[in-house]
Amino acid sequence: MLAFVRRFLHSTLGKGIALAFLVVIALAFAAGDISGLRPGGASSDVVAKVGGHKVHDTEVTKQVQQELEGARQRNPNLDMPQLIAAGGVENILERLVTSIALEKFANKVGMAVNNKLVDGQIASIPAFQGFDGKFDQATFERAIAQRGMTPAGLREAIGRDMLAQWLVSPTVGATQLPEQIALPYASLMLEKRAGQIVLIPSAAVPQGNPPTDAELTAFYAKNRARYTVPERRVIRYALVRADSVAAQAAPTEAEIAQAYRAAGSRFAATERRTVRQVVLADQNAANQLAAKVKGGTAIDAAARAAGLEAASFSDLDKAALGAQTSQAIAAAAFAAGEGAVVGPVRSPLGWHVLRVEKVSKVAGKTLEQARPELVAELSRSKAAGAINAVQERIDGAINDGATFEEVVSEAKLSPQSTAPVTSAGTNPDQPNTPADPALARVIEAGFGAEQGDAPQIVQIEEDGSFAVVGLDRVLPAAPRPLAQVRETVQKAFVAERAQQEARKTAAAILAKVNGGTPLAQAVAASGLKVPAPTPLTATRAQLAAQQGNVPPPVELMFAMAPKKARLIAAPGNGGWFVVYLDSITPGDASGDKRAVASTRGGLGQVVGQEYAEQFAEAVRRNVGVTKNDAAVARVRSTLAGQGGATN
Repeated sequence: MLAFVRRFLHSTLGKGIALAFLVVIALAFAAGDISGLRPGGASSDVVAKVGGHKVHDTEVTKQVQQELEGARQRNPNLDMPQLIAAGGVENILERLVTSIALEKFANKVGMAVNNKLVDGQIASIPAFQGFDGKFDQATFERAIAQRGMTPAGLREAIGRDMLAQWLVSPTVGATQLPEQIALPYASLMLEKRAGQIVLIPSAAVPQGNPPTDAELTAFYAKNRARYTVPERRVIRYALVRADSVAAQAAPTEAEIAQAYRAAGSRFAATERRTVRQVVLADQNAANQLAAKVKGGTAIDAAARAAGLEAASFSDLDKAALGAQTSQAIAAAAFAAGEGAVVGPVRSPLGWHVLRVEKVSKVAGKTLEQARPELVAELSRSKAAGAINAVQERIDGAINDGATFEEVVSEAKLSPQSTAPVTSAGTNPDQPNTPADPALARVIEAGFGAEQGDAPQIVQIEEDGSFAVVGLDRVLPAAPRPLAQVRETVQKAFVAERAQQEARKTAAAILAKVNGGTPLAQAVAASGLKVPAPTPLTATRAQLAAQQGNVPPPVELMFAMAPKKARLIAAPGNGGWFVVYLDSITPGDASGDKRAVASTRGGLGQVVGQEYAEQFAEAVRRNVGVTKNDAAVARVRSTLAGQGGATN
């Protein structure tokens, strides 16, 4: 598990600057939050200073929580203690500090982000778009308000990430390496190693006597964190779904008739054209080509004779053809009949010769024929308006100081409460019951609130459905009593004791093997009934193909000297592996151009990333960065109580 987290945090995605800033922001809104924004309230601790900018504990805490949610998309079993143990807090703080430092440096050297460019990026975020797929100001304001943000804060985050992109992209792109440098690495990938592996399982060693009360008490005290239930919260909520306003959304006959009239030519009879076109730079050449086509030569043949290719526009109406060519060309094509040759017609691209291949007549729709389409559109529009009206009334009540109970009563909603749940939405008292994905945003809002905060409005569906959310009570993180987890503690005690005994046996085998005894003979002399050593042969290229999913004993074999043995623990207190490396066969890629080229490309990416990291470090030194280690430790301690205890 820790290896997974480390790979995630130290990957280019986890460690580098977020070059695809717009995608990150869009995904953050889909999850109900956004990184890179200033904390919403007062902060008790400053964890770092970047130039004159202070980074508060609340900002780091929020980003760590978001990182955990993102990592859980890849590994649902990941929890906060595992993320912290893998250095998650430190890595995320480093990334945040680097982002701010790049922004400060960019400002220092006179770089700035144009407001219109930021506006364009905001308009392209799906969470800010209406039902028509276009930016909607009301949707934008509602979305950022629900997440406790301001337009200025969002713009600042986007601007900062754009500056980072502009600064870092040139260094990341510097990826060219000569073949002479790539060859040794390509040869290394072909290196072959042969050895043996044997597992000394903890189940094979004597289990010993049952633990005494004193031993259990001491073990429990030493490992209290294992049995700590993370902070839980009881969250009150009331749902307002789009289908609850369906009766108000049904369009009347008058509204349908009005929509039909307002549609204008939309439902009128139309024509569509399929057109073949050739564009020439010279008018005389265009006249000659048009004459050939009018004389019976196929337009494709005439185009090829001129060294050109004819383009096709299939089954388009006049507006669509005009959008793909020009209004003048569309007008000329729609003024001609099927089989007619049109042109030359001039445009900024040159002289166009067209042939109308086909004319299709599309019948118009009567009101009755258009009714299903109009009813669906009007219903969506009216439903959105109705649910927005409900939301605005509730939002107004909240702004006037109404409590959760008052809001729910006035709006005639049905209040509900969660069980005491963790930030992941699970109930530690019911470990086999998964979190309800429908309440994900409700849980997130509840864990983002403080006792006594006003209720919040949280969007839960893309159709406008939302929830009114209020925090009921907070249950601080605390260890379960020993009496409640005694059986679990006893099993863990026995497992760890057996693991220690297995290590003693494995260490004795290791000493014999490194003293010259064959591995199979040393295992047999231990007296344990274990499987015989397993031979293993592999190349580095085979390990690389596993994309990080290499068993630890195999990985260890590629970090050893030949004719030596080493130990590595099996996961879950399962025992110890003894790994013996017999031989190393060097690789030679001098005759494998494909391998050298592939390695060259991979190394180029690594070098580009290294350039980016070195540049970022130079920027940090230039701007000036200091960190408060005590405050960082307090952030780790606070977050450690937010997830993943043994029940």
